[in-house]
Amino acid sequence: MFSLCICLVALVLGYLVYGRVVEKVFGPDRSRPTPAVANADGVDFVQMPSWKVFMIQFLNIAGTGPIFGAIMGAKFGPSAYLWIVLGCIFAGAVHDYLSGMLSVRLGGAGLPEIIGQYLGKATKSFTLLFTILMLVLVAAVFVYSPAIILGDIAGDGTLKSIMIWVVVIFAYYFIATMLPINKIIGKIYPVFAFAIIFMAIALLVGLFVKWPSIPELWDGLTNRGPSVGVNGQPIFPCLFITIACGAISGFHATQSPLMARCMKNEKQGRPIFYGAMITEGMVALVWAAISSYFFFDGGAAECGSDLSAAAPEVVTSVSRSWLGILGGVLAILGVVAAPITSGDTALRSTRLIVAEFFKLDQKPIRNRLLISIPLFIVTALILWYNIADSDGFNTIWRYFGWSNQTLAVFTLWAITVYLLKNKRGMRYLISGIPAAFMTAVSLTFILVDKVGFGVNTAAAPGIGIAVFAACACALSALKMRQANNNLDNK
Repeated sequence: MFSLCICLVALVLGYLVYGRVVEKVFGPDRSRPTPAVANADGVDFVQMPSWKVFMIQFLNIAGTGPIFGAIMGAKFGPSAYLWIVLGCIFAGAVHDYLSGMLSVRLGGAGLPEIIGQYLGKATKSFTLLFTILMLVLVAAVFVYSPAIILGDIAGDGTLKSIMIWVVVIFAYYFIATMLPINKIIGKIYPVFAFAIIFMAIALLVGLFVKWPSIPELWDGLTNRGPSVGVNGQPIFPCLFITIACGAISGFHATQSPLMARCMKNEKQGRPIFYGAMITEGMVALVWAAISSYFFFDGGAAECGSDLSAAAPEVVTSVSRSWLGILGGVLAILGVVAAPITSGDTALRSTRLIVAEFFKLDQKPIRNRLLISIPLFIVTALILWYNIADSDGFNTIWRYFGWSNQTLAVFTLWAITVYLLKNKRGMRYLISGIPAAFMTAVSLTFILVDKVGFGVNTAAAPGIGIAVFAACACALSALKMRQANNNLDNK
């Protein structure tokens, strides 16, 4: 528990100190018109109060990522705490803030447009397809997980009860994706965001009251899960894929443009983008600690569950056991609402990205339908395939985790090129070092994990070091090339 307290304080200090450093590097301009002012259309470009934009941004990026990811990541031991804190401050929040602010500067541009601006047209085309695939996976994951929870609460948890909730959630997705952003998202999402924050605070109080004997950082950073051997799940790279949304997530860069189109001025960027990521990290820390208690200190038996419980089961059993009826309802509401709302904004982002590529005006509802209907069909097919698989949730989560972190790689490299071109000195390293590290994580994972090429996990450290070294050389070459370009322009 002492480790949890230290990590929570570290996140707050990260926002107050490093967040200001990153903000200063970018240089927001309060007087510059934002896309919500310059491009107002009443559908996607709509000014909203800063507190509301923050709550929506937090809810959009959260989903079940910082909850389910932290629950599964807790089996890696206290190293999960370190990744959440260091990843959140130095990678995730930097990624979210700078990608969001670049969207603001580029007129509310979507992620593929941002990447194309700094990494070229070929990378833009690849990223467009990759982003659409990842967002469809997000929508599928975030239909599946709340449907499981709702099916367990309201029914008997059978496939039939789960499918009923899948249909209900899909119907909501379609309505929310089509309507102007301030009609549903702007009105009820702040309430759901409050539910998530309430849940985390209530459970944190429960942790302090119980003060369980959970593993501390100084007890060792070894993997405490059962799958550690050959082709199992070593800490590197699997921890950094399992815990994505609580530390760094490429999905966030697809959501930031939604709020970049609703901000009144650029100075709101740090609390909205950097602050929402830090808040998500705090939620992830709370669930990592709860899960350590659940798996390693008798919490499963106390909650009437067992050590084989999947992430959705951990959420429902802990919420019911710890918070009683009212608290449990609010907590479960948060866990159910968060993925649903992230799923519909994932599809909304996809609609806007496709519309931006084909230059389709989204004011006419016919144009929105033209894009949305095929997206929903593809999402439904992916979802059905994975529901039919007994290990479907874990499989789709691993693919989602890898695609998520791979998208973060492209975003971080685009940010790095922007900083190289527009900022002096070594400032590009605030994104360049995370870009090199996440490249090593992403490539190593797809090589060694069973959903990839299945290379012996003993090779993971060597692969990671080699990829990181290659990225460091690439950073140096980019810096030299930019220096030469600057000389040529003088």
